[in-house]
Amino acid sequence: MLADRELTFRALFSGVLLGALLTPSNIYSGLKIGWSFNMSIIALLVSYGIWQSLVRWRLGTAWTMRESNINQTTASAAASIIAGGLVAPIPAYTLLTGQQLPTLPLVAWVFSVSFLGIWVAWYLRRSMVEDTRLRFPEAVATLETMQQVYNHGRDALQRLCVLGAAALLGGLVKWADTFLYGLPRWSPSTQLERLTFNLDPSPLLIGFGGIIGIRVGLSLLLGALIAWGGLAPWLLSSGLVTLADDASGPQFAPLVEWLLWPGVTLLVCATLTALAVRFVASRRVVRATGETPRHSPAKLPLLMLALASLLVVTLQVSLFDIDPLMALLSVPLAVALACMAARVVGATGIPPIGATGQLSQLTFGVIAPGQISVNLMAANTAGGAAGQCTDLLNDFRVGHAIGAKPYNQLIAQCLGILVGSVVGVLVYQILIPDPQGMLITQQWPAPAVATWKAVAEVLGFGLDSLDASIRWAMLIGALCGVAFGVLEASLPEQSIYARLLPSSAAFGLAFIIPASISLMMAIGALLAWVVQSRWRSLGERFTIAAAAGLVAGESIVGVGASFWMMLAGG
Repeated sequence: MLADRELTFRALFSGVLLGALLTPSNIYSGLKIGWSFNMSIIALLVSYGIWQSLVRWRLGTAWTMRESNINQTTASAAASIIAGGLVAPIPAYTLLTGQQLPTLPLVAWVFSVSFLGIWVAWYLRRSMVEDTRLRFPEAVATLETMQQVYNHGRDALQRLCVLGAAALLGGLVKWADTFLYGLPRWSPSTQLERLTFNLDPSPLLIGFGGIIGIRVGLSLLLGALIAWGGLAPWLLSSGLVTLADDASGPQFAPLVEWLLWPGVTLLVCATLTALAVRFVASRRVVRATGETPRHSPAKLPLLMLALASLLVVTLQVSLFDIDPLMALLSVPLAVALACMAARVVGATGIPPIGATGQLSQLTFGVIAPGQISVNLMAANTAGGAAGQCTDLLNDFRVGHAIGAKPYNQLIAQCLGILVGSVVGVLVYQILIPDPQGMLITQQWPAPAVATWKAVAEVLGFGLDSLDASIRWAMLIGALCGVAFGVLEASLPEQSIYARLLPSSAAFGLAFIIPASISLMMAIGALLAWVVQSRWRSLGERFTIAAAAGLVAGESIVGVGASFWMMLAGG
């Protein structure tokens, strides 16, 4: 039957192609602002628009809902490859050790940690997707969009047109800024410009602001005002940070060397605290439903899990010279943290990838103190596995709702991470040929890299290596982070207090990125809020599509521009 078509060539081909096109967006945005965008809904809209248009022209058969699920599973797996470490522990490893992996070993490493996460997800599928009442909000959003698209096809085509127009606009602005003339970065005064307060004409930042929403956007602005508008002038006046006599323009690098420490501490403490509180709460929810996981063994392909584990351990030993025992310990830790992350995602929809990474860093900091390679790359195993595990569980939940076959989704996910590993590594190396000279700068703030690097430095060299003012700032940041984490995880999601509470992730992130980025994302969030408040129906239908188009347009052109300049320079 036509409606039963699922693992077809065109579904896989569409997913591979879209994944290859969308992966650069997440690499680019991950290095710019430390965040990425789930590509399931974009892949769903684009593939539906293309194949259903061909049907209208009598050039193909109907695009089924199950084919659409395979397509978005493949594309989202490729785009989520950044969880494998390309925008966090891998660059941090290069910054601290000076060692940069060649292309093929790096592809193998990123693929291996993601491959491990897939088989952990397969093992958890029955207990979490089928046997519990965990909601998986991200999967529900994808499922609702899919059902709406198939019930109202015209609306899907309109959203696709908006997405395409926004992508074209974002790409044109980036192209003009790169190749024609540099668009002006306006600032009201020289002093504010030195503190990184200026207007950056970036469609990507405006688009991400529209995606993250008004609460997160205003939290970024609040954090920027405190960090760059309050602390930064105090650091300069007190002499804790000094600038060169001839310094002009934004002075991001010297200021962020101090500001990142309280920001990172707040982020880590808030995410770990919220993770613990949410995990305990989700366990209570499961017990309250009266449902318990089945005790019969899941049909796990043990050979593939063993192969994934062997691959991860072998690459840790051969590529990073990690002790075999430490490498072996990373596998059960990765499985445990992936299970915990999956439980949290099922209950809240928030993937705690950063938290699982930092928790594994802290674990290895205790087990193997002072060993930078172990602290970063063994911990990378946990973060990468958790990222792909939660991505596939969301896809499993959608597939379960529409009657898809899990083995077919498993094949799609494996193909997706293979494509994502190759494309992601190539894009990362094109964008950042010199990590030590390019990262944690005004152009590439790379906040996730700064976070992993800072945690590794503290665990490797100890707090005594830091200035006393930084240690006090870290203590205050830790206390604020714990308070944030408890409140965010405990307050009812729809309560007025939860809506008024600043986002800890955004607030802490504002300490690590230039104020100009926080300002532009806040403007994007405010614009989206105004549109959705004034024209509710249009805003709900088209805001995310337009915002995602701006993100994709600038990032794709930005990657292409970097590739062009690399060829021209060669």
